[in-house]
Order: sequence, then structure tokens, then C-alpha cells
Amino acid sequence: MKYLYEKFTSPADQSLTIRTEILEMKETDIFKCHANFKIVLLENCIGKRFIGDHIDDFEGPELVLLGRYLPHYWQYSGVHDSNLLPMASVVHFSPDFLGKELLEKPEAKELSDLLCAAARGIVFTGDTIGHARFILQQMLREKGFGRMAWMAQLLNVLMRSGNHKVLSSPYFNLEETSVDGQKINKVFDYIYKNFRNEITLREVAAIVPMSSNAFCRFFKQKTNKTLSDTIKEVRITHAAKLILAGMYNVSEACYNSGYNNLSNFNKHFKELKGLSPRNFIKKYKGPGLKVEASNNVMQY
Repeated sequence: MKYLYEKFTSPADQSLTIRTEILEMKETDIFKCHANFKIVLLENCIGKRFIGDHIDDFEGPELVLLGRYLPHYWQYSGVHDSNLLPMASVVHFSPDFLGKELLEKPEAKELSDLLCAAARGIVFTGDTIGHARFILQQMLREKGFGRMAWMAQLLNVLMRSGNHKVLSSPYFNLEETSVDGQKINKVFDYIYKNFRNEITLREVAAIVPMSSNAFCRFFKQKTNKTLSDTIKEVRITHAAKLILAGMYNVSEACYNSGYNNLSNFNKHFKELKGLSPRNFIKKYKGPGLKVEASNNVMQY
């Protein structure tokens, strides 16, 4: 997996930005993350969404709210209407764009809850998309306080939407500002760089540094995951990407993701993805893909 940290600098006279862009139909495997919240509306496109450890197909329109530091990217594979361009409307904003004390107000509890949930990524469906589309169009026409007012309305629409789903596991989003957050980031950075190899509790605990027992308590408290579960999820997420890329069979994806036992790999894959590798291929690569089994190794 590749990760790209994007650093946005807003103009001095703006606390949020909005833009539209034409989507490029090209493959990518680079997770992006940044310190801003992000609202994305994708129109007239088909593809796959990758948010944290979440992978799924989508058919536009697609409306998603992303929290700070949440790794994400989309792969675009086609359009609904060949006479129209595939487009994206993108808003970047900080949680305090309406004032640093806003989220502490009792009236802003719903907004605070929404932004907390955004740490895992939220996809919205139904009438929410139409309401959001209209507001985004107004925001593109406005500047200054008028744009901020429309932004507040957009957040209100998202807060009150009953048509939404949280996407990723919580540990994939980590604030970088706190001391504990920096420790956790060091651990995840080590895992991402070394998950193809054997990783021991002792060597990871030494990064922080802590004793093994203290580290286990600390890591579980901060991520709600054990270290072994986290490593397993990183490996399986990587393996799923290799399989979807079409360049590796299941056995090769297994051994290129840190496993040395195909049986354990298949067990963990089904545990986390809800499907065996074979059925995962059938669901996400379509019926045209040829899948053959020989000596417990699938070829495609």
C-alpha cells in the first residue's frame, strides 16, 4: 500500500474551499489523507471506493463525508452516460471553520457527533444526495459569508439524514496532534512498512517505547483493537487490493501480504471480508473473470 499525505493551504480569506473537477478514468492504488474534513459528490461514474479498510463498488451519484487523516481513494472504471462527463464536487474544511468554540456548544452536539462518525467515513444515499447537490451548486456561486451559510446548511442536511452508512474500522483514522496519537502513528507506520514480514509484539512495543504488557493495554485502549488483529486487517486489506488489481492469484496475494500459510489466509480473509477469496473475486471482479482451482491455488 502507498500513502500520500496531502497538505492543503487555504487562501488567507477563506476557511473552507470548494471546487469541481472532471474525473480521470485511470487506475491508482495510492491512499490519500489530510488534516481537513472532506465532502465529495461524484456524478456519472462507476468504480470502487477504498476508505480505510472498507472496499466496495459504487455507482454514482456518490456522496461521502471523510474525517481528518482518513486514508481514501476511488478507482473510476466507467460512466453511466457517455454523453456526459464524470464530475466531482469537493469541499475541504476544518471543524472550527465557524469558530473554535462552536463544537462545545450544546446546540452543536449533532454536528460534533457527525464529525466524530466521519472519522470512519460516511456514505449518504437517497434524498440526501439531491439536497446536497443543490447546496453545493449554491456554494460554488457564493463567496464570503454567503458560502459559509450554505456550508452550515449542508452540514445540517448531513446531520439529519437517515440515509447513511459508516464505512471503515475506527482505528484507520488517527489524529496526529496528541502525544498518544503520535505514538500510535509510529506503530502504524511500522506496521505498514513491515506487514509483509513477521512482526513481534516486543519489537513493536519497543518503538513507543513500553513494556509488552503496557503496550497491549495502551494500544487496545486507543484503537479498540489488539496488535495481532490490526496486523491481520492491514494484511488482508492489502491482499484484497492485490487480488482486485488482477496481477496476483490468491496464493501469490497471500504470500505477498505477510502470510506463510494459505489456510490461515483463507480463514482470516473470510472472517474480515465476509467472503472467501474465490467469492470475493466473483463479487468484485464480475462474472467475466475466469477462476480456476488447482492444488488449492486459484488462478485467474
